[in-house]
Amino acid sequence: MRVGEASSVESGVVGSMRDGVLEQKFLLTGRDGDRNNYLLNVGRTGTGGWTTPRHKHNFDQIRYVIKGNYPYAKGKSMPEGSVAYFPEGVPYGPQDRPEGLEMMVCQFGGASGSGYLSVTQREAANEALKKKGEFKNGAFTYLDERGQRHNQDGFEACYEEAMGRKLVYPKPRYDDVVLMHPSNHEWIPEAKPGVVTKWLGSFTERNTRVGFSRVEAGAAFLAGEQPSIELLFLSKGLVSLNGRDYGPHTAFEFLANEGPSAFKAIVESEFLRIILPKF
Repeated sequence: MRVGEASSVESGVVGSMRDGVLEQKFLLTGRDGDRNNYLLNVGRTGTGGWTTPRHKHNFDQIRYVIKGNYPYAKGKSMPEGSVAYFPEGVPYGPQDRPEGLEMMVCQFGGASGSGYLSVTQREAANEALKKKGEFKNGAFTYLDERGQRHNQDGFEACYEEAMGRKLVYPKPRYDDVVLMHPSNHEWIPEAKPGVVTKWLGSFTERNTRVGFSRVEAGAAFLAGEQPSIELLFLSKGLVSLNGRDYGPHTAFEFLANEGPSAFKAIVESEFLRIILPKF
């Protein structure tokens, strides 16, 4: 089991291949090279906002809007409290994150097995690419040895620089981003007294899942009993685990069948739960 607390982890500014300022706290990261590699972060858009052109990735994403409204494509936005699944190979954008937007994002290797390029790998590639070209408006522009101008999506350019091979996008399993409204889902009681859960969705043949569990004050919630990596994000409340208390915006990682580990809710608490693909 691993823990990352927003109150104590260092902040960083990422997205140097895009325009604007995006301040993030990296709560948990997976393991480079694993098909289940991931990054779970909490981000706040800084002064002037943050923008990207329409693009796609070779990994999956779960996004949860904590504060504000997130425009993720032309005429489409995620309201505060909503959750969305961004499938690998599916285009979205242009996105225009307004200043002050707060969002939890989990990026992870999808069902195709393409894995996930970590921020460290990506930013190192950014720096190398800046020596031969420039990033502007979300694209990377450079001149080849014949003086011919080339434009490439910023993420695509970074991936190919980092991995040393051409980026091949998985065939899309879905037509679009899947937007979910948690408030419209009903709570279902669990076998454990004082615990209710609402699963919002299950995706792909590898059973990626996302949902919420609410735990009454004094009740216990068991984690780490899933067949794949389970990620928990404490969206509200205060819980105790192994003699230590944890507050909002703390993330927990449990490997497959690592538990059970029992959280005790000191006050009524709520977890966002993400079950990564099972390989």
